[in-house]
Amino acid sequence: MMSSDTSTRRAVIIGGGPAGLMAAEMLAQGGPAVKIQVDLFDAMPSVGRKFLLAGKGGMNITHAEPMAAFLSRYGARRAQIAPLLDAFGPDALRAWVHGLGIDTFVGSSGRVFPADMKAAPLLRAWLQRLRAAGVRFHMRQRWLGWDGERALRFAGPDGEQLVKPDAVLLALGGGSWARLGSDGAWLPLLAARGVDVAPLQPSNCGFDCAWSAHFSSRYAGSPLAPVALSITDGNGQVQRRKGQFVITEGGVEGSLIYAFSAQIRDAIAARGSATVTLDLAPDWTQERVAAELGRPRGARSLASHLQSRLNITGVKSGLLRELVGKDDFARPEVLAAKIKALPLTLHAARPIDEAISSAGGVRFEALGPDLMLRALPGVFCAGEMLDWEAPTGGYLLTACFASGRAAGLGALDWLRRNA
Repeated sequence: MMSSDTSTRRAVIIGGGPAGLMAAEMLAQGGPAVKIQVDLFDAMPSVGRKFLLAGKGGMNITHAEPMAAFLSRYGARRAQIAPLLDAFGPDALRAWVHGLGIDTFVGSSGRVFPADMKAAPLLRAWLQRLRAAGVRFHMRQRWLGWDGERALRFAGPDGEQLVKPDAVLLALGGGSWARLGSDGAWLPLLAARGVDVAPLQPSNCGFDCAWSAHFSSRYAGSPLAPVALSITDGNGQVQRRKGQFVITEGGVEGSLIYAFSAQIRDAIAARGSATVTLDLAPDWTQERVAAELGRPRGARSLASHLQSRLNITGVKSGLLRELVGKDDFARPEVLAAKIKALPLTLHAARPIDEAISSAGGVRFEALGPDLMLRALPGVFCAGEMLDWEAPTGGYLLTACFASGRAAGLGALDWLRRNA
């Protein structure tokens, strides 16, 4: 069993994603008041696996939009995330990345990327710095909870071991991408200890709808752009955003859908389905659309007329045929209204393991301001295992880094006060 001596405090971090690694960095700083040995345990063969996979298409670290807009992306948990980002927000995160020798740039959409667009060089530089600071890594160690004397139980290749540190920091991820380690197996372990947890749910996920076999076979995989999506939220407010998404074999997915995944998911839970409204001509007024449709088309087909006058072709044209009654195509005013406000009903979220992230987890009400569990003094939580969610675009990573930093500093202060 690993144990503490009188001169060194021992901190154990469970989870080697961005939140856990950032917490390790904070704890490894220690200071003159107390010497801290930091040990990081992870069930996977190496750390940062989800981080690396997320960076395969371009490592989106954070976003450069104004802070008020940035904070709005955290929805119902904005008030809880705001203090974390006040202490370590997008600009501080970029400066930290630069400190690892990695340059960044702001893309045309406002998203921030490493200069080479890759996650691996950043992770390598970070791990080198952590190891130099004395952080020890223990791989293929699955956390099983606590024994009767509050020692941590880990199952590894050599069997089970017990570890009894002076502080514990949990950064175990949510419930998506189980093959990379985020399987949500920790949730019942904490619930059994009296920690208030919310069920895990898919976030930044696709949704199912009832496409016809013809439409699905012809357009699955097709991107729909540009388009605007509107939905009425639980407060009766209409939210609208322009962007793109992809038609799947049995539904929809993509950035515009992910941006509204919380509202769509909650509406399905409340009413059994959710209806969103699509604007297939987001840069045109309905009056202009109607005027163009009303122009004589001569011998041209309606499909050719839609293409030449409104640039509605391909999957957009197919979607109109899928969702609009045949008689409405003969009435320009009615068709114009459908083009500007086409209802699409979604019936179910895709399974959580297909989702980019998850909602639910440890409720903030179960935590102190330093992210220590009220039910378990000396145990801190960070990252996606906390009950918050955000769309893609750098918001997820930024809050994971910020919460890891806050929890690490909280644990550091705890150790200093209890030295």
